[in-house]
Amino acid sequence: MHEWIWKMSPILCPTPPLRIGIAGLGRLGRRHAENLAYRIRNTRLVWACSPIASELDDARSQLGIEHVTSDFDRMVHAPDVDAIVLVTPTALHAQQTIAALEAGKHVFVEKPLALEVADCERVEAVAAQHPDRVAMVGFVRRFDASYRRAYDHIRQGAIGQPFLVRSQTCDMNDPSGFFVRYAAQSGGIFMDCSVHDIDLARWILGNPRALRAYASGTIAIHTGLAAHADVDNGLAIVDFEGGGRAVFYASRTFAHGHETQTEIMGSAGKLLIGHGAERDRLVTSDCHGVRHASTSDFFERFSDAFLNEMDAFVSACRGESALNLSLSDATEATRIGQAITRSLRSGQVEIF
Repeated sequence: MHEWIWKMSPILCPTPPLRIGIAGLGRLGRRHAENLAYRIRNTRLVWACSPIASELDDARSQLGIEHVTSDFDRMVHAPDVDAIVLVTPTALHAQQTIAALEAGKHVFVEKPLALEVADCERVEAVAAQHPDRVAMVGFVRRFDASYRRAYDHIRQGAIGQPFLVRSQTCDMNDPSGFFVRYAAQSGGIFMDCSVHDIDLARWILGNPRALRAYASGTIAIHTGLAAHADVDNGLAIVDFEGGGRAVFYASRTFAHGHETQTEIMGSAGKLLIGHGAERDRLVTSDCHGVRHASTSDFFERFSDAFLNEMDAFVSACRGESALNLSLSDATEATRIGQAITRSLRSGQVEIF
């Protein structure tokens, strides 16, 4: 006769959803809010913060967000918030990120982390004091399927040793000149547009240290940028330790749509991502010629990547996965972006 000993299996309690507060409900902030409210698993969007009353009304009525406020401090210290998503003006990023970390919250902050390297380093120092908190900067292209596939191919040796990255961020011309009015806060075309390309180049080349940078640019259409020492078309070259090079082109004046494109040269081949700004695979041939439709803006081009990015943040906050980018990556992107901007204004090569 055998004696059976029954062991109770532990009862697995589902982890509660991550409770998120979002600050900033403008063009991109609203998209992030919609994703968090309707498309990102294991989350509840419970707070929204904006200085604009109509945006708060919309958050409550259209997105069903229970708590809305114009007081960031109130939201960041709310006991029913686990994580903060920051889609606010860049000048606020560093201090708001620090405030969120010190309040015991995880934090996602849109790029760039800050316009000054010293502010980025302040954030890094505070984050180091709170290792249990996730702090992530929104370099969305790392979460795009095509860029991810290119990165994997390079790591598998598909094109040999990569040595040159040519990357561009080119927006469709906005006749209203919104970015001219925003130029005083944007940090300039390279900090506003090319910071994504800078991060990509470092990521693809293995995170080398920048050695030298040179930039030039012109105002093709929007003469109001001259008052801000900015341009609507800019070109930059960065030399990296180990022989890697990067060429960045940024434009505010494309006629056909938004065009993000990256070409990676290797010792045994090359990769090209985003050629032609194609919206889909449909090509039309008629009496006007042969053509395809173009993506209209960055959100259309990277809509899936924004979802993947926020899903990665939520997973990291819940302890389900690790992030593949760090605050130091964001600091280096700002360091390079600032050097390029100084070179644009001085006409001189910047040495790191």
